Amino acid sequence: MKHISKLTTGLFLLIFHLSTFSAAAQQEMSGSDAFWERLSQHCGKTFAGEVTTPMGPNDQFAGKTLVMHVRSCDPERITIPFFVGEDKSRTWVLTREAGGRIKLKHDHRHEDGSEDEITQYGGVSANTGMAGLQFFPADQETADLIPYAANNVWWITVDDKSFTYNLRRVGAHANSQYVLT
Repeated sequence: MKHISKLTTGLFLLIFHLSTFSAAAQQEMSGSDAFWERLSQHCGKTFAGEVTTPMGPNDQFAGKTLVMHVRSCDPERITIPFFVGEDKSRTWVLTREAGGRIKLKHDHRHEDGSEDEITQYGGVSANTGMAGLQFFPADQETADLIPYAANNVWWITVDDKSFTYNLRRVGAHANSQYVLT
């Protein structure tokens, strides 16, 4: 009987230590790792939405159906084609970078697949961010390509049910938010 009791106690302690280790490992996950994991859970899903905060009266996305497809999710790269009405020229590309940061690039293509003149702009997260939120200030490549976008900040929020893509043009008093669920 003592042997069974010691075995039971040993199993309990092993389970307790494993669960404690698991909880500690989850707590030690960086914000960017948790964000990546959360976004990866949406791989293969499609979200539709609309502009909730137009950039202005001439916002080219306002009033159009917005659709995103979390298309490919590799350990180091996630691609999200983004359709605005019938325009299927855009893809958001997220890449894991050294130091736990994430890079966001906007890949714009013509119908024949060739790159648009204005493409590959975006930025790298300034820090590891949070599980549901990442900020991407414009990088130097963006400033060189699109000077008026040098102060842009994009951010993405993601949870179990929704994805929001946001743009703030710092100094231009312009914001835009797209909510896709």
